[in-house]
Amino acid sequence: MIKLENVNKYFGDLHVLKDVNLEVAEGEKLVIIGPSGSGKSTTVRCMNFLETPTSGHVYIDGQEITTRNKTKIVRENMSMVFQQFNLYPHMSVLKNLTLAPMKLHHKSKEEAEQLAYHYLEVVGLSDKAHVYPTTLSGGQQQRIAIARALCAQTKIILFDEPTSALDPETIQEVLDVMIKLAHEKITMVVVTHEMGFAREVADRVVFMADGQILEEGTPDHFFENPQNERLKQFLGKIIRK
Repeated sequence: MIKLENVNKYFGDLHVLKDVNLEVAEGEKLVIIGPSGSGKSTTVRCMNFLETPTSGHVYIDGQEITTRNKTKIVRENMSMVFQQFNLYPHMSVLKNLTLAPMKLHHKSKEEAEQLAYHYLEVVGLSDKAHVYPTTLSGGQQQRIAIARALCAQTKIILFDEPTSALDPETIQEVLDVMIKLAHEKITMVVVTHEMGFAREVADRVVFMADGQILEEGTPDHFFENPQNERLKQFLGKIIRK
């Protein structure tokens, strides 16, 4: 479903991604971990051209994304859940969820609302349709953001550190929703520091540092038998013994 081929990204003189090669199969749950500044978020943002690679190629479902066709391919194939929710504060939850299906996917108001109520139930917030996002906790807002991504009915959902802006008490409620989604056929790419989530949900884990993929494998391999020294150091600091 997703293929990055020799992707490089510069921000000025800063070489953020260095010849990144990565493939994600249909229905796969890929988790990307690594220290801050390793290029994790930039990698995900290059997948949907929120960041344009300086060089290299990005393919989605067999189609190469270019600046010219990015809107069509991304809109048809993928949604994204951000760190900061990005909900419209002046719109009700229901309007936040129905906006894209109606404007971008040309669904009727009735069809869009049916989708919205269905996915609000999926994320456990069916009673919040008519409130405004600012009245909700951070965890609830992120669950609404996940419902919004689901309303687009895309094959792929990208998650860019979806729990990093949350209070510790609300992180698990978001992770529980993501664990629930992992049982569906959706292709998921998740940038996270939540190692328990990676162990439980990932089909494959990728470790990035200094703009490069240094190791990848199954969760069992990753957490029980890591090979790369940089990865061993990272896990030693992040996982409580």
